[in-house]
Amino acid sequence: MKKYALIGLLAMAATAAADTPLTTIPTLDTARYAGTWYEIAKYPNYFQRKCLSNTVANYSAQPDGTIRVDNRCTQEGNKVEQAVGQARQPGGPGSPKLEVRFAPAWLSLLPFVWGNYWVIDLDPGYTLVAVSEPKREYLWILSRTAKVEPQAYAGLVQRLAAKGFDTSKLVVTKQGN
Repeated sequence: MKKYALIGLLAMAATAAADTPLTTIPTLDTARYAGTWYEIAKYPNYFQRKCLSNTVANYSAQPDGTIRVDNRCTQEGNKVEQAVGQARQPGGPGSPKLEVRFAPAWLSLLPFVWGNYWVIDLDPGYTLVAVSEPKREYLWILSRTAKVEPQAYAGLVQRLAAKGFDTSKLVVTKQGN
């Protein structure tokens, strides 16, 4: 009986946390954030439905202050799919609240083509990150390496649960062969 009471209390705490506004890290150094990130886990989503493995994102600073986003994954038949987009920091340099778009540049003036990309957890070494958006409908865990130490992953998942995420929805991404 105590086990079920504890599960109920944890579920109530997660629900209460989900009702509070999502917080981000204090600041983001985009120069340190640039580079390759491996997808470790995510909430399943429509636009990645064909990705079976090896999902990787590469971020690179552009002369105009934006960030080039180059996402790749392996689909059925070992086909590599690529999506190239752009990210911007509407809050200015250092803001952990980015917006990203994969629509053509000529549509960039339309606000609905930009999606929220909020850095909500990041270790001091810029090696393990969690990214989401205000409604908590999307969630990604990314790492500088294709594999993450189990203790670091478990700690991050625990912090995400405290922020109101249903961590049972996370799907681990297959990396490598």
